[in-house]
Amino acid sequence: MSAMLPRGKGGADDPAAVWDHPGSRPVSDVADARRLAWVYLSRVVQGPCAPLSALIESVGVVEAARAVRECALPELLRAPTARRREIDLAARDLETMDRLGGRVVTPDDPEWPAWRMLGLEQLEPGRDRDGAVPLVLWARGPRTLVESSERALAVVGARCSTGYGNQVTAEIAGDLAAQGWTIVSGAAFGIDSMAHRAALAVDGSTIAVLACGIDRPYPAQHDRLLSDIAESGLVVSEYPPGVAAHKHQFLARNRLIAALADGVLVVEAGLRSGARNTVKWARRLSRPALAVPGPITSAASVGCHRMIREGEALLVTRAEEVVDEAGPLRLPVPGAAGAGENPGDQLTGEAAMVFAALPKVGSRVPLELAQHCALPVAAVRAALPALELAGLAAADNSGWRRTTRRS
Repeated sequence: MSAMLPRGKGGADDPAAVWDHPGSRPVSDVADARRLAWVYLSRVVQGPCAPLSALIESVGVVEAARAVRECALPELLRAPTARRREIDLAARDLETMDRLGGRVVTPDDPEWPAWRMLGLEQLEPGRDRDGAVPLVLWARGPRTLVESSERALAVVGARCSTGYGNQVTAEIAGDLAAQGWTIVSGAAFGIDSMAHRAALAVDGSTIAVLACGIDRPYPAQHDRLLSDIAESGLVVSEYPPGVAAHKHQFLARNRLIAALADGVLVVEAGLRSGARNTVKWARRLSRPALAVPGPITSAASVGCHRMIREGEALLVTRAEEVVDEAGPLRLPVPGAAGAGENPGDQLTGEAAMVFAALPKVGSRVPLELAQHCALPVAAVRAALPALELAGLAAADNSGWRRTTRRS
């Protein structure tokens, strides 16, 4: 039964008052109204929806929810919202999460991992239908998303893993978790579950990202594993409670695994492994993609060897090499350069290339910077905030420029 919003004073045109479901009890608190709107829209589209994200950015989440309910929408949004726009289970979904000991995290909340989501926000609209920021994240576990993703590595690979792959995963993931890294994976059979278990074995932090509602353990055989993860880490999904797993949702889920981490490590992957999709997202988000080589006779490692050979992933064999590639950018602290030293000289990789393209006089937009340094626009957009945090770049209405300061 749809919760239709009356128009006029105190109705849909008033962002401070939305009508709860079921019944017609007014919710006067603006924060509650926004939360209900986020949750309602999350169930309507069930996954990434770039046109809806654009609408929310334009008119606000409460007004976007009203527009969806009344089908007062651009043509682009009518089909994606038609099937479930009359289903408003927002209040029930929040009650379900309370009962499970979980929560919904919206972009309004301090726990929202805005820094991690920045890469998704900068992707070119329309290039990939799954390349949008999630509307909300449903979560179970004592850790916050911001805390857990501060220093994290995604570990993915074959579901039918070998003893070699399991051993390598346990060693690398366990070593990194013991050093304070969070291990992010998808809770699948094989490499995924081994990565989670390696982190749990050393009392480390781990995040399981699901392609279904977090009240529906998937695979079902990992019910106990997911419960263990929720006790000390996080189980996360962009799908509301009760949503079953479907094939296309796993591909969309992979972008979140990549986005929540500093890099993606593949341990064993067949020629058509889904792990390659996660690597694709890592590269689009300017995260390093890493792969462990296996025996040249092993079909389980053919995908890793191909990614290494074709330049899609860097070869690594131990935790120290992962840290070298996926560790935090070693950007200079503003004002910390020695006399006569240019702070930009301390940069490496894409950050150095973008900095070199920044003008000292005037400014350039990301597309112009990309043309000057021969990098994808997405890579430029990902590097600019880091340079800004280091005090080396600043933006105004016309673009980006250098702000190098000497001590």
